[in-house]
Amino acid sequence: MFTLDEKLTFKSKSNDVLAMGELLVDLIATDEKKIPTYQQFFGGAPANIAMNVKKLGINSLLATSVGEDRIGDFLVNHLENNHIDTTLVQRTKHATSMVVLNKSNGTPVPIFYRQADFQLSFEEKLEQAIVDSKILHFSCWPISRFPSRNAIERAIEVAKENQTLVCFDPNYHALIWQEGEDGISYVKEIIAKADIIKPSEDDAERIFGPDTPENQVKKFLALGAKLVLMTLGKDGLIVSNGKETIKYDTLATEIADTTGAGDAFWSGFYAAMINGYTIKEATVFGSATSAHKLKRVGAIVDLPRLEELKGIYQL
Repeated sequence: MFTLDEKLTFKSKSNDVLAMGELLVDLIATDEKKIPTYQQFFGGAPANIAMNVKKLGINSLLATSVGEDRIGDFLVNHLENNHIDTTLVQRTKHATSMVVLNKSNGTPVPIFYRQADFQLSFEEKLEQAIVDSKILHFSCWPISRFPSRNAIERAIEVAKENQTLVCFDPNYHALIWQEGEDGISYVKEIIAKADIIKPSEDDAERIFGPDTPENQVKKFLALGAKLVLMTLGKDGLIVSNGKETIKYDTLATEIADTTGAGDAFWSGFYAAMINGYTIKEATVFGSATSAHKLKRVGAIVDLPRLEELKGIYQL
């Protein structure tokens, strides 16, 4: 169990955060017309986090799979232009995945076009990257299909053997799973293997059905989660280790686009933990990073260094 006043002690390693999973294009509507026009953005939750934490001042790696096509080239070039190591980016003959999103002040309603993202396989250089990383991050996307599910399962094993913190975003959505598969049951199994999870209120409802946020958090803890950070949109978030539960108000004052807000939260939280802040303090940094992103359109936006963020939000 994690104590909320605790500063996590990480084993000395060359990399801070290794994010595994989807790298894709987000096509976001530029207006609310019946037949809208769309703008292309770099996307995919693990990719967003790898980019964000780098901007905040810590090291990152991204393990992912994209197509041998122009969209794949666009994504890889974007990583390279932002000084992200692409050694673990696998290329495949499958088309690069994309998500279409309507512009929204609430939770975006996505349409998924998936091929390349779940082709991620476990390789020797990926295993070494896990050994060399302090934090392993992944979401529901890579565990929803094979062969990437196999890669994540092996990655968790290696992380546990090498004192790498395992963090899981249980962003369950029925449409990313194979028809007929009980994805919820599998997600519940993975929760028990993770050290930290961060569901949104919508994620919790998709997994458990409607209930109060406090009860939803208890359900995640009952499954074996050691630390739950549950974001509640405009109502802030709840953090619990099973013995202590704290509610935080949102720091967001302006919302231009919600896409990537959860990824921004993870990023600020990780950067703060790596820099020696307590879990309570890291949670506030996560909220501030999310608030900073919400003012801007697209999943990836310019972020200040962690200490600059501290000054902006008077943390």
